[in-house]
Amino acid sequence: MVMRVFVAGGTGVMGRRLVPQLVARGYQVTATTTSAAKLGLLEEMGADGVVMDGLDAVSVAEAVAAARPDTIVNQMTAISVAHAGKPDMRHFDRFFATTNRLRSEGTDHLLAAAEATGVPHVVAQSAGIWNGIREGGWVKTEEDPLPQETGKFRTAAEAIVHLEDAVVMAGGAALRYGGFYGPGATDDMVTFVRKRQFPLVGGGTGYTSWVHLDDAASATVLAVEQKAKGVFCITDDEPAPASEWLPYLAECAGAKRPMRVPKWLARLVAGELVVTMMTEGRGFSNAKAKRELGWQLRYPSWRQGFRESLR
Repeated sequence: MVMRVFVAGGTGVMGRRLVPQLVARGYQVTATTTSAAKLGLLEEMGADGVVMDGLDAVSVAEAVAAARPDTIVNQMTAISVAHAGKPDMRHFDRFFATTNRLRSEGTDHLLAAAEATGVPHVVAQSAGIWNGIREGGWVKTEEDPLPQETGKFRTAAEAIVHLEDAVVMAGGAALRYGGFYGPGATDDMVTFVRKRQFPLVGGGTGYTSWVHLDDAASATVLAVEQKAKGVFCITDDEPAPASEWLPYLAECAGAKRPMRVPKWLARLVAGELVVTMMTEGRGFSNAKAKRELGWQLRYPSWRQGFRESLR
């Protein structure tokens, strides 16, 4: 019997890499979009497309009931220019407002629909980029608690914790993806780097974890196939400080070396969140995902991945 997978958020940068991988593995995929104009894209990828509003409980319930999937995969975000406007880290709370609601309310709608329709397994997108707890070592695991945030990242952090707790309590898997790169994922950042509008802050000591979209998608397929439960950090093998990855990204993009600005100036221009991220951020270890899911990365390091992506 063919396994049916329901992908909420099938036309985002992650969905566009995940859906074809699921189809290639022989699954019957139903994938959602918020725009009827993108139904043709889902059809081209081999999925049955459906328009769904992830913040509307009725819309979610009807879409899931019609698909009757064996697994739901939640990839819903709203950080494209169409949904959130141009990236704005200074007003992060506004820029991420809809994504935060999708991670909290949208997750609850999907879990309610799963329960009502008898869907036994859910996999959901979480985030493990620079947001490890900022004490002790620079690389964190699933055993380390996420920090209780204040300021403009507070709502986003609370949404991530809500998603993880709700999905794990329902017997599913929350995947803490590192920072995405690959087709369409870092276009805005590369543009800023090429314009020298993405400087190093302070010593650039804050760590970030990265993952190529195709590697993130392959880990997600494994989580679906193995009915994984719990939290998994889906990152590459090399969490790294900004002082290493940012100049290398600039080099790969054919840009001049990033300028360096003091923390006080970055705080004024870009906001506290950027300063925290680039000077105090903590990355994540992928050891559990490799060990328990048998995950193998095509791009073990952002060094190889950045260069190939920007070739």
